[in-house]
Amino acid sequence: MTQESVFIEQLKNKKTQQHAFRDLITQNKQRLYWHIRRIVLNHDDADDVLQNTFIKAYRNIDNFKGDSSIYTWLYRIATNESITLLNSKAKKLNITNEELQESIVNNLEADIYFDGSEIELKLQRAIATLPEKQRLVFNMKYYDSLKYDDISEILGTSVGALKASYHHAVKKIEEFLTSD
Repeated sequence: MTQESVFIEQLKNKKTQQHAFRDLITQNKQRLYWHIRRIVLNHDDADDVLQNTFIKAYRNIDNFKGDSSIYTWLYRIATNESITLLNSKAKKLNITNEELQESIVNNLEADIYFDGSEIELKLQRAIATLPEKQRLVFNMKYYDSLKYDDISEILGTSVGALKASYHHAVKKIEEFLTSD
């Protein structure tokens, strides 16, 4: 048994579950927070999505088959929860997701938790112009340094398609950053 499969058993066993979940949260909360934050771009929303991610993982651990690593499973949950939140916000405001992204980026400067430079702000504006899939792939590859195989598991897309999405995203960001 691998270390991961032992850990998964601890997560599923009612006697060891609470302690194992505390470990799971401790090991993953920071990198998941930043993954979520780069999607939703707002600290409070990122905190909410992170909490929802761990609640969903806790409720569904018995359904986890181990086809992927626990890490990519959590990333998939976090990504889906982030997208759900953005879709819900856009629907409530009766605007498109693109309009929502633009609005969120425009509010970044006022966000007390955003401490990025002018360059980071411009990069976030460029990323916000990307289609959702390219935005997700770019963030996972550029910021999280995830392997294409892991991104493929998280997004359920072929590695070839991901490489193409990343390439297109980089080109669009370069064009955005050099046009002024």
